[in-house]
Amino acid sequence: MAHIIVVGNEKGGSGKSTTTMHVATALARLGHRVGGLDLDVRQRSFGRYLENRTAFAAREGLDLPTPVLGELGQGQDPLTPALTRLEAECDFILLDCPGSHTALSQMAHTVADTLLTPMNDSFVDFDLLARMSPEGKVLGPSIYAEMVWAARQMRAQAGAGPIDWLVLRNRLGTQAMHNKRKVGGALDTLSKRIGFRVAPGFSERVIFRELFPRGLTLLDLKDLGTEQLSMSNIAARQELRDLIGELNLPGVAVTF
Repeated sequence: MAHIIVVGNEKGGSGKSTTTMHVATALARLGHRVGGLDLDVRQRSFGRYLENRTAFAAREGLDLPTPVLGELGQGQDPLTPALTRLEAECDFILLDCPGSHTALSQMAHTVADTLLTPMNDSFVDFDLLARMSPEGKVLGPSIYAEMVWAARQMRAQAGAGPIDWLVLRNRLGTQAMHNKRKVGGALDTLSKRIGFRVAPGFSERVIFRELFPRGLTLLDLKDLGTEQLSMSNIAARQELRDLIGELNLPGVAVTF
């Protein structure tokens, strides 16, 4: 059975597609067979990313490790047949969820072995995880956390294994600002209550926006003849290396 990684958050602009693409491509570069499904049927950012990559590689004559982009099925359950097709040829399957609550996204969370929830480091994004008092006290889980809890319950009833849930703090400031400390403290408190791990994600970098039209990731730059990476790009590669290590996926050794 393929290991299924779901990247989900009901808020747009948190970095889900960038995270999905970089994790998927990193696993492919490490020699694993990787598939992907874009569950955001309108924006299709992850699907477009992979399509851009395939087109650029063909145009430039490059052999870039590329995840297989699957197609959703038809009818009331478009996810199951798509997963069945990919599982026959993949070690890992990544599902990129839309930034809203949909039946398809809810279904995806019930099949997740690993759940990644990227969030911007602000209390606006934190509000989807937990309700807070005006004084900053965590009152209890909010809408997205409740949905994950329901998915966990369904998996337990079906006899499936637990979900390893990681919340990724994207766009962290470089300085130890007051808001950064408060968000970190609130996440630490909430993680103990509802059962997730907290890990640093990606900082805000222009390089991510520049790579999308060609479907490239940070790990592809040397294939393009970029021998001398900027300090920002080196730091970004280290963030990706740390993230892959933090995922603790079965059979994955970080060697890039």
